[in-house]
Amino acid sequence: MNINMDEIKTYIQALIPTSENWEKELEKYASIHRVPIIEKDGIQFLTQLIRMKQPKRVLEIGTAIGYSALKINEAYPEAKITTIERDDEMVRIANENITKLNKQQHIHVIHGDALEVLKEFQMKDITFDFIFIDAAKGQYKKFFELVQPLISNDVTIVCDNILFKGYVINQSLTEQKRLQKLANKIDLFNHWLMKEETYHTTVLPIGDGMTVSVLK
Repeated sequence: MNINMDEIKTYIQALIPTSENWEKELEKYASIHRVPIIEKDGIQFLTQLIRMKQPKRVLEIGTAIGYSALKINEAYPEAKITTIERDDEMVRIANENITKLNKQQHIHVIHGDALEVLKEFQMKDITFDFIFIDAAKGQYKKFFELVQPLISNDVTIVCDNILFKGYVINQSLTEQKRLQKLANKIDLFNHWLMKEETYHTTVLPIGDGMTVSVLK
């Protein structure tokens, strides 16, 4: 008898320790208000990478309510985290959550369009050791290209949602043309990234799909 991926995912998620109270609050808020946050097995993997890498400077593209930034801080409190978010309400809520946990000295939320903010960073001689891309899925290739002048020699770049609920593998899973078009863009990005000559990239079926890229 074969075991399907859903059963494997359910088993793995059941092994994950119970969330802290602040995590439960953010997870509940995200569920009620339909705010997309990284899945539990995805954040487990991401924070394990952070513990292993111990990056001094982390860049996150896509703050939402601050969930993943706070988890990164928890995994390695020494990291200085810069996170970019363009949605006004998300910025307000993220700052509230960060302040409530007294993490504002470690996590800096920048309110703006990441495509513009990254161009500004390029003029400031800023580099990052770890980059987490989890924003507008149709812009992943642009994000990846724009962060290139900002990377350290030992950078790790992680992209989330690269399977996009399975639509990337089978676009017929949804009848919405907008989602099919977005899935196609993500698929094109995945193929481009795997052929990108300056990186070793691995695709992992964790969470909603993740890529991990390191310099060759």
